[in-house]
Amino acid sequence: MAEGSSGGGGAMDPLQNFEIHPLVEIQLGGLDLSITQPVLWMMIAVAVVFGVLTFVASTLKRSPKGLQNFIEMTVEFLRKDLVHAVVGEEGKNWFPFIATLFLFIATCNLLGLIPGSFTATSNINVTASLAIMVFVFVQFAGIKKKGLIGYAKGLVPSGIPKPILVIMIPIEIVSLLVKPFSLAVRLFANMLAGHMVIYVFLGMIILFKSVILTPLPFMGVVIMYAFEIFVALIQAYIFAVLTASYLSDALHEGH
Repeated sequence: MAEGSSGGGGAMDPLQNFEIHPLVEIQLGGLDLSITQPVLWMMIAVAVVFGVLTFVASTLKRSPKGLQNFIEMTVEFLRKDLVHAVVGEEGKNWFPFIATLFLFIATCNLLGLIPGSFTATSNINVTASLAIMVFVFVQFAGIKKKGLIGYAKGLVPSGIPKPILVIMIPIEIVSLLVKPFSLAVRLFANMLAGHMVIYVFLGMIILFKSVILTPLPFMGVVIMYAFEIFVALIQAYIFAVLTASYLSDALHEGH
């Protein structure tokens, strides 16, 4: 989690911890490509996921233990209990994408619990980018299987009278666009809210400055930290399972 500015006022304003500012300013052709806190911690998340998976792959043992066993259990859970259960047999072709989403988001969420870090997924720009990427991917998968015309026809149920289509088509288009919006807002809101509660408890510790009262908000911080670990993993799972659900709708008949 990002550290607030020094002083009582900064400590008491949780929103200050989520302000974005450039760490390395990069201007290219009028575009601002500066490295901000979310960008830095997304880079770190990618490095962590890539490093761990590369290490496990290079040290594979016939009888897995420790980290290898944990990674294999995670991958098997994602493959069988998430992708295959939701998408079906066709899901194996799209498993790498969904598994990568889960691992990346989960790592970003967990890294954000390190004091002095920044939770990339507490920034709406990050979650919106992920949701847009999912939206484009799902449309591509559906069009690839059914063709552009077939996919477009599948957006509305068959057998509906033409006058009703005038109402149904806009509704289905709006429904299609709402899905990535809900993905972005759900992840952003959950990660932001939990971290703000932690900062509020930390601010109470500074505000009270009392040996008697300080243990109460401190206990709140400890409890929220434990809860946020659960939230970090469950939100990554929800994002991945909803992606798999949208993909299933796009690939199968009745979409």
